[in-house]
Amino acid sequence: MDEKNNIQLNENVSQVADTPVNCGAGACGGCCSGGDIGRCNLTSTNWLDDIPDNDFDIVEVLFKNTRRGFYRNSTHIPLNQGDWVAVEANPGHDIGRVGLTGRLVKNQMKRVNLRKDTEFLRVFRKAKPADMERYEQAKAREEDTMIRSRKIAVDLGLKMKIGDVEYQGDGNKAIFYYIADERVDFRQLIKVLADVFKIRVEMKQIGARQEAGRIGGIGPCGRPLCCATWMSSFVSVATSAARFQDISLNPQNLAGQCAKLKCCINFEVNTYVEAIRQLPAKDVHLETKDATYYYFKADALKREITYSTERNAPVNTVTLTAAQAFEIIALNKNGVKPDSLLSDEDSKKSGSPFGDLLNQDAINRFDKKKKKKKKKSSGDKQNSGAANAANDKPEKPVANGKPEKPVSNGKQEKGEKNHDGGDNAKDKQERKQRQPKPKRPQQDAGQNGNERQPRADKPQRHERQPRPVKTFRPRQPRDDNSPQNGNGQTRPDSQAGE
Repeated sequence: MDEKNNIQLNENVSQVADTPVNCGAGACGGCCSGGDIGRCNLTSTNWLDDIPDNDFDIVEVLFKNTRRGFYRNSTHIPLNQGDWVAVEANPGHDIGRVGLTGRLVKNQMKRVNLRKDTEFLRVFRKAKPADMERYEQAKAREEDTMIRSRKIAVDLGLKMKIGDVEYQGDGNKAIFYYIADERVDFRQLIKVLADVFKIRVEMKQIGARQEAGRIGGIGPCGRPLCCATWMSSFVSVATSAARFQDISLNPQNLAGQCAKLKCCINFEVNTYVEAIRQLPAKDVHLETKDATYYYFKADALKREITYSTERNAPVNTVTLTAAQAFEIIALNKNGVKPDSLLSDEDSKKSGSPFGDLLNQDAINRFDKKKKKKKKKSSGDKQNSGAANAANDKPEKPVANGKPEKPVSNGKQEKGEKNHDGGDNAKDKQERKQRQPKPKRPQQDAGQNGNERQPRADKPQRHERQPRPVKTFRPRQPRDDNSPQNGNGQTRPDSQAGE
């Protein structure tokens, strides 16, 4: 029966250990991924795990936030990375997770500057289900305790912010993490908290970087914050690191989400410092026969220096490599002044090797270009007008000297009858009237083909005689005895005598 109970307890513990831990689980302070066990900003890869004789009696145990501790495995319990263990605390015991075992723990102890004469607490056992249940109950009290403790600090008039609370595994002790810009006397606060929550109280001050890592977020680079994913130790950042890298000293660009200088400024500063050491000093001037050139700027990684004839303005700038600059400095030391900083061959090569062949640098490369319409000459317009007129009115063929009858668009066609049953006589008369007259045969055109010959039977306009002007003749008085013609006009005497 005892063996069956031990097997069942071990299975339950393994299930608890293999469950994914989120940011509020208390094992790693909000940086573990949901599906990867033990991955957080304090987790290290034990690359000596499969090597024989990799035994060391001290193990690294991880707790909430960035807290870690080193404990002695005096009973030689077989522990693996990710196991939940109960360790010794003062007072009682605490629950944590194994972060590293073996000889790599020595390197971790050196990295955190742990003293050799430090007394290590012990690892009691692997966590049992009863231990994990008590640990979960203590963890559930953390949020309520943090909110109430903030109100107590405000009532006491303390200029501090309580950022997080971590209960010990047995629930008898709690660590209060706070942020403060100035020194705070929290002795009265400790008494009030111990009296209200009936626990032992420990106060720990953290910086703005640790607070940002605990909350998490997205940096300006688009990736999660380094302090929330993999950074465990924070080094002070100075503005001199930005100067070495020629970064603009703009506080808005240099500050991170914690309102402090970004930690990533220190990542590449050593590379820039080593590269700057291989360049000429800034106070060295280059002498030529025409002028004196002063240091203006430098690209440390490309090993290029730009010199100008003015100290504080880019006038007649010349860009040299570090080797060319050292050559001219050596010539100046020997009293030789070259004609120019660049030779003829170097000046030809100084042009940019790449050109804007695809017009990628133009601002208006996406604008639609308007196509210019070609203007037609007067001769082209006449020819095009005659061609269009010929196409619009094609001549109808004449068969046997009789023109074709036009097709009527009326409603009644051939064979159709009106409502009375007979043909409509009026429609027939209208059709006869609508028939076009036969066209006259065209005469031969002139030499150009476009000139028409004048008709012989019709006088031209310039040959026509002017019409006679009508003159006013006064009316003669009518005599009653004078003979008249049928129209009422008087006849001459000759006609009257007849």
